[in-house]
Amino acid sequence: MLALAGWIAAPHAGLGLTGVLRTAALLWLIGHHVGFALPGAGRIGMLPLGLVLLPGALLWRAGRWVVRTGGVTRLRHVGYAALALAVPYAMVAGALALASSSALATPSLPEAVVCPFLLALIAGGLGGARAIAPRSRLAGLLPDRIRSLTVGTVGALAVLVAVGALLAGGSLALHLREFRAVDATLAPGAVGAVLLLLAQLAYVPNAITWAISFTLGPGFAFGTGTVIAPTGSALGSLPAFPMLAALPSGVHSAVPPVLSLAVLIAPYLAGAVGGLLMARSAPVLALEAAPLRGFACGMLTGCVLGVAAAAAGGPLGNGRLSAVGPSGWQVGVVASLEVGVAAAATAGFANWLRLRAVDSPGAPGSVVPGSVAARSAPAGPATARPQTLSPVAGMAPPDLGPGDEADDGHTIYLDPWAGKTDQDHADSAAPATRGPSSLP
Repeated sequence: MLALAGWIAAPHAGLGLTGVLRTAALLWLIGHHVGFALPGAGRIGMLPLGLVLLPGALLWRAGRWVVRTGGVTRLRHVGYAALALAVPYAMVAGALALASSSALATPSLPEAVVCPFLLALIAGGLGGARAIAPRSRLAGLLPDRIRSLTVGTVGALAVLVAVGALLAGGSLALHLREFRAVDATLAPGAVGAVLLLLAQLAYVPNAITWAISFTLGPGFAFGTGTVIAPTGSALGSLPAFPMLAALPSGVHSAVPPVLSLAVLIAPYLAGAVGGLLMARSAPVLALEAAPLRGFACGMLTGCVLGVAAAAAGGPLGNGRLSAVGPSGWQVGVVASLEVGVAAAATAGFANWLRLRAVDSPGAPGSVVPGSVAARSAPAGPATARPQTLSPVAGMAPPDLGPGDEADDGHTIYLDPWAGKTDQDHADSAAPATRGPSSLP
C-alpha cells in the first residue's frame, strides 16, 4: 500500500505496476532483514533492525493464534506449532524473493529463506508460549536446568542492553551540535524530517548493539581500515546521516582511563548479575556444578550477542563501506569469555553460601554431624537390626530383615545403633538431606 501510494503521488515514468509490486515485495523482505544487491553498487546488508519489530509482533500474535486454535496445552508442544508457522512463512518469503528480482535490485535468496524462518520460529514460539500461561507462571513450566540458564542469560543481556543504550544515548547527547549541523545540511523539509526520524529510530537497535560491542573491547568499524574501540578510534569521512554524528571523526586516542575502566567493567557486571540470578533460580547445586552452569550462561549470552552483532552490521556496497559494524565472531568469543568467567565465579560463590546455610546446625534440612543414619538410611521406619557390614561393593547383607534392601553393585551401610534410639521416635522417618549429595 505504501509503495502504491508513492507511485500514484510521485512521477512514475518508466515504472509500471509490475515494478511497484516488485518494490513492495523488496521492502517487505528488507523488513525481515534480507539484504539485496544493486547493479554497479554491490551488496547492501546494513539494514535497520528496528524494522524487524513489526513482522516480529505480527508473528508473535500468529503464534498465539496457532496455539489457541490447535488446542496446544503443553509447553513442549509449542515448538511444533512454531515450526508449523515458520516453514510455510519461509516458503512464501523465498517465493517473493524470486518474484521481486529484477535488473534494479536482486534480494539474497538464502537470506530470504533463513531470516524469515528464524524470525517466525522465535517470535511465533514466544507468542505460543505466552498463550499457554501468563508471564509470571511461564518460567515455572520449564525444567530446573533450562529455567536457571534462561533466567541467567536474560539477566546478563538486560544489563548489557541497558549499558549499551546509556552509552549510545550519552554519546549522541555529547555530539548534539554536530547532529543539528548534519540535519540542517540535509534540509529534508517537514515530510522528509518525519521520514528521517523514523529511519533513525529504526537504527536504534543497531546503535545499541554497536555500543555493546564497544564495551566488550573489539569495538566496531565504519569502513575498511577503521575502528572504534575503548583503546582508540580511527575514522574517515562518514555519510550525512544525523545519528552518525555520535561517532568521533578522524583519529582519536583512547578514552580517559577512568571512563575506559567503567566501560570495560560492564560485561563483568552483567556476568555477575547473570550468575547470581542463575544461582537463585536453581535448586542447591553441587559445589562444582554451579560454576559450570554460570559459564554456560556466559556462553549463551555470547552466542546471542554474536548473532546480534552480525545482524547489526553489513556492507554498504563494494567500496570503502564494505565493512560496517562489529565482527560477529569476535563479539561472540569475547562476550562468552568475559561474561562467562564472571558468571561462573558469582554463581559458584552464591551457591557456596547456600550450601553453608543448608549445612549449618539448626537450619531446615541440615544434617547433624556424625549421624550415619541421616546420611544413608532411606526414608521410612527404622527397622534395621544392630549388625554391621564391611563396605564391599556387590555384597548383600546376610539375613536381611523386612526393612532392609539389597542394592547390587553398590556399597551398603547399616546403622548398628538403629534399634537403640528413643522409643518415642522409633517409628519416625529419618531426616532427609537437602544438599546436592551425601556421601557416607
